[in-house]
Amino acid sequence: MSELTNALRERLSAVRDPELGASIVDLGMIGEITVDDQGAALIEVFLTTSSCPLRTHIERDVHEAARVVDGISHVALSIGVLSPDGKAELLRTARQIAQSHAPPTTLRPGVPVLAITSGKGGVGKSSVTANLAVAIARTGRRVGVLDADIWGFSLPRLLGVAGPVEVSGGKMLPITRDFGSGSIHLLSMGFLAEEEQALLWRGLIVQKAVAQFLEDADWSEVDYLIIDTPPGTGDIAMTLARLLPTTQHIVVTTPARAAQRVAARAADFARKSNVRVVGVIENMSGFECECGERHDLFGVDGGRELAEELHVPLLAEIPLRSTVAHGGDVGEPSVMSDVVISSIFDGIAQRIVDEIAPPVGAQGCSARLLQAVESAVAANDLSR
Repeated sequence: MSELTNALRERLSAVRDPELGASIVDLGMIGEITVDDQGAALIEVFLTTSSCPLRTHIERDVHEAARVVDGISHVALSIGVLSPDGKAELLRTARQIAQSHAPPTTLRPGVPVLAITSGKGGVGKSSVTANLAVAIARTGRRVGVLDADIWGFSLPRLLGVAGPVEVSGGKMLPITRDFGSGSIHLLSMGFLAEEEQALLWRGLIVQKAVAQFLEDADWSEVDYLIIDTPPGTGDIAMTLARLLPTTQHIVVTTPARAAQRVAARAADFARKSNVRVVGVIENMSGFECECGERHDLFGVDGGRELAEELHVPLLAEIPLRSTVAHGGDVGEPSVMSDVVISSIFDGIAQRIVDEIAPPVGAQGCSARLLQAVESAVAANDLSR
């Protein structure tokens, strides 16, 4: 019966997981297949959870696919749950498949994409995006910034960048501003709509707008792409996960437990979308008055607890500073003028460049070894 079991497995490879869009055979969801002398088949099917809402869908598709194989008289399914190792392997396979089938953009292969996410609004995600982008730019990089918050765009004001957007070769050109030895390259709906204009968009229109900012824009010159995402896990988040499957998420929360729990949902969305979470940033960590006394207005340790829960590093605890609000109002991010904020974001930026998401050409061991040699030679020259 080995021929029949092979034929069944081949036929089942055409069945797709309705959520991941990949073959259930490639994902490791099909276990042992047996066929008796009368052509009755027993197929092991492994789900990610026993309460999988798509269980009925998957069972139906497996039944229909197996029944059409010549020589099969009856089909029975044995439903189980993947082991932790099996789930990890499924996510790894799904990520690889998504990466190989991602829609084309003008991003150079290997350019790190970082999405700044949160489960809810009001945690300062956009100000974190603006200051982090400037800090990375000051390391000498060209940083693309996509303001994907279609309804709540704010980065043009926060970064002090104004339109209009020009088009060349059928592609929108991000608007550029230099910061130190690097630069910011920004696209935002704020360049295409009035700042006070409400956009009554939803569903497919919003998804198409985000897709155009990625597919119909010239990002070919950037070393990084940082995306300021809207709160929650709706249409825009799902569109970004589909178009940029190599994206890595940085989750922003405040110390408050309510914000931390909602931020955990954003991290759960990333996991279910086969996207890596690489760190947590706690914003509004505390306020230090002129007398030097610290006030934890929103509680303590929310970011640290979330990072421990997700098994990722806590990248920073950013205090409440009036310079953040003022800098955003005048288009001069506080990282440019506030020593405390500058030190924090410079530390995050250096960690991203060195460890979390090295730029193209610096990811490999050979490249890092070469950088170390060059640094040692330079240090030796300076000591002479």
